[in-house]
Amino acid sequence: MAKKSVILVGTLDTKGPEYEFVKARILEAGADVFMIDAGVTNKPYFKPDITADQVAAEVGAKLEDLYSDNEKTRGSTIKKMSDAVALTLKKLLAKEGHNFGAVMALGGTGGTAMMAPGFRGLPLGFPKLLVSTVASGNTHEYVGTSDMMMMNSVTDIAGLNRVSALVLSNAAHAVAGMAQNYEATKKYAKGSNPLIAITMFGVTTPCVLRIRAGLESRGFDVITFHAVGQGAAMEELIDAGVIDGVIDLTLPEILNCKNCGIFSAGPDRMKAAVRMGIPQVVSLGAAECFNFGAPETIPAEFNTPERKVIVHNPQITSLLATPEELEYVGGYVTDHVNRHPGEVAIIMPLLGLDRYQAVGSQWHGPENNEPLYQKIRDTLREDIELVEMKNHINDPEFADATLELFLKLWERHNA
Repeated sequence: MAKKSVILVGTLDTKGPEYEFVKARILEAGADVFMIDAGVTNKPYFKPDITADQVAAEVGAKLEDLYSDNEKTRGSTIKKMSDAVALTLKKLLAKEGHNFGAVMALGGTGGTAMMAPGFRGLPLGFPKLLVSTVASGNTHEYVGTSDMMMMNSVTDIAGLNRVSALVLSNAAHAVAGMAQNYEATKKYAKGSNPLIAITMFGVTTPCVLRIRAGLESRGFDVITFHAVGQGAAMEELIDAGVIDGVIDLTLPEILNCKNCGIFSAGPDRMKAAVRMGIPQVVSLGAAECFNFGAPETIPAEFNTPERKVIVHNPQITSLLATPEELEYVGGYVTDHVNRHPGEVAIIMPLLGLDRYQAVGSQWHGPENNEPLYQKIRDTLREDIELVEMKNHINDPEFADATLELFLKLWERHNA
């Protein structure tokens, strides 16, 4: 097997010894290294394959100007070099016959901010590893919806010692292995079966599992998105043409976005299927809730005596929507569905939207969802099919009806 190269990218003026150590470990592990310098002083610790001058030129900048700017406004310099790194990486991977199998960087807050955007922009599946001092915290702003991996550096990227050497050595060996096996990995991206997306929360899992089994038995591939913000990744993949149809069964991300909950997928949720015109069935799983962390993290405006709260687990609380919030969700759903240019339908479970609303559970009371149902009835386009079932969402009958509804839309779409 021909050797693959790991693209190492980083600031060789400030973190040269650390990169030299990582380079040596990657070479020992059997992969080659291609080094990109993104430092702004033009004093690299060792010679790179692409100099910082060449990187800066990608955005029409001169290194001496960036260095001068860095002394005044570090944020501006990081942004320019971040854009330049992103362009450099894209050009390298666009070259015919390249032998690159992974990309890796080391960073503190500045280096992480510099490298992450370029890593996020690389193709899904291409190995990308960022060893960072901020990897043990909330990494969403760095990772976004990509498959970039972040590894906690434990120590600052500032010198080699018995701790940092262990961490960096493990990272080097990991990225070398991913690079060397990238060609084998790529074969799993190939397939001729239609790919159907479905959204799931823990409290809608029985329904999703039954639908997934039905789809797979009919020759579809299924990709499941956890509705904890991963709906944003689903939207991106729909826009990219990767997904052929969607059963949007679980919608807590709508209220999470409205109420600044922890599981927001952003304001573009449900828009991609409309843009792409793919077959779409929409249901209302967990649409009545939004989420925060542990109970003490609930903002005061929502932590009121009348607001019903379920402690989903020690780290997550679920809050029940008010009638006004349920109306909002209903209007949000129909506003998007009404814009769909192709095969689309809504199916509503009238006896409960998730396990929280099952018989005997804390939120049981099907009548409480009526503002949601009625808003959909009142505002849905007359030519769009609306199915109402006197079932709980996790009843097998509801899952089967949802599957059959999707299959009907799929057949019409492909007729």
